[in-house]
Amino acid sequence: MPAVFRLVFALSLAGIALACLGLGVGSTGWRSLWQMWGDAAAWQIVWDVRLPRTLGAWLAGALLGLAGAVAQGLFRNALADPFLLGSASGATLAVALALAVMGLPLAAAGWLARLGLTGAAFAGALGGVLLALALAQGAQNTLRLLLAGVVAGYALGACKDLITLAAPDILQAMQLFMLGSSAFVGWAGCALMAAALAACLLAAWALARVLDALSLGEATARSLGLPLPAARAALVAVLALATGAAVAQTGLIAFVGLAAPHVVRQLAPVRHAWLLPLAALAGGTLLLAADIGARWLLAPQELPVGVLTATLGGGYLLWLMRQQARRE
Repeated sequence: MPAVFRLVFALSLAGIALACLGLGVGSTGWRSLWQMWGDAAAWQIVWDVRLPRTLGAWLAGALLGLAGAVAQGLFRNALADPFLLGSASGATLAVALALAVMGLPLAAAGWLARLGLTGAAFAGALGGVLLALALAQGAQNTLRLLLAGVVAGYALGACKDLITLAAPDILQAMQLFMLGSSAFVGWAGCALMAAALAACLLAAWALARVLDALSLGEATARSLGLPLPAARAALVAVLALATGAAVAQTGLIAFVGLAAPHVVRQLAPVRHAWLLPLAALAGGTLLLAADIGARWLLAPQELPVGVLTATLGGGYLLWLMRQQARRE
């Protein structure tokens, strides 16, 4: 157990340090941070742009880390990620539809249009999960649900491609959404993600015993007398809400939900009651570090944060696979 507390302390300390660093990283550098108390423009840059973006990156990463831990426990697969049930494809399709209807680029969209895009992405993510549930005829069979998620993802992705072919003006905006960015997260988005994180974390923690039982096998979980159909439906709802809330604010960001639970298991193998909040902490720290790196590496220009997470996450998983192969 001391290893768990050390990991909690390390992740919390890293998150606070990165948050402080995030306030000073941007096109104007640290100057805005030093001058914010006497300069209204510098105050606005730090308070209205950098602070919500920094907090939003951490919250989105925490949601994806939590969703990844739930997905891996639910499907009993260490390579499961939050986008398995068609949520990513559903959100992308809904955003493509909204952009095609509005007929304006993302950079020119006002706050009302951005609010509509956020709502469309969230509704699309939930719609993708509901489609997977309908194809699988419920959440009773894990393998059938997984296959239904793959089918739903391909079908919704094909519909998105048809829309982008019919409306090529939205290609640039769709590319920004699919590569992921926290640049447009505001205080309202932070509040929504914080509420979703609190609700999902509480619900997932209450179902941690079910995830522990599922990790021992389907037959063992049934023998313990657990209400598996209802528990699976609740876990799918948690997975959909956490993924949809993050995707709606930051777009598609790869590998955070996949890597965060792996990092926790490598540093402190624990049961799901500890794994779930630790995966959220690790996911928030990972995405915040990637977001700061995306802002700093090519400053004053920015890298899409999803590109950086995919590069780092892919490298980490390759290293992990090599380590496992050596042990075998």
